[in-house]
Amino acid sequence: MTGDPEPISAQARRALEQELADLRDERRLVAGTLRESSASAGDQADQADQLRRADQLGRLDRRIEDITERLREAASAGPAPTDVVGVGSTVTVRFPDGETETLRIGEVAEALDQTLVTADSPLGRALLGRRPGDTVRYDTPDGPATAVLVSIGEPTSS
Repeated sequence: MTGDPEPISAQARRALEQELADLRDERRLVAGTLRESSASAGDQADQADQLRRADQLGRLDRRIEDITERLREAASAGPAPTDVVGVGSTVTVRFPDGETETLRIGEVAEALDQTLVTADSPLGRALLGRRPGDTVRYDTPDGPATAVLVSIGEPTSS
């Protein structure tokens, strides 16, 4: 990633917003159980349970903060670039065997999407900042590989 705020696709935004809502609901539940049980002093098992819930609350707070910041950055980044590959771009690449695929450069929040290549994957990192016609080199479990960036945007017919 470039260090500048990165755009986010509409699908990733929805997924992050849903995760944020779910985390806030879970946080309310956990915080409620902490308040209820803190009124009565208990044995060591109760104290251990309180510590576990306090730790869970801290993890939830950190994830809520991370998602909130990511959404804020995405809002200031604007739409995905169309002249160079960035997070949120749809790209068409051609592999050495002639196979052409249309992929989206996205984030983990979109992991169920079969056309997703995450920006921190080897192919995703290789594509970031590239322009149509560029050949990218990246590592795979089977060794080094290459692909040609055919286009940025909707699929082209070739």
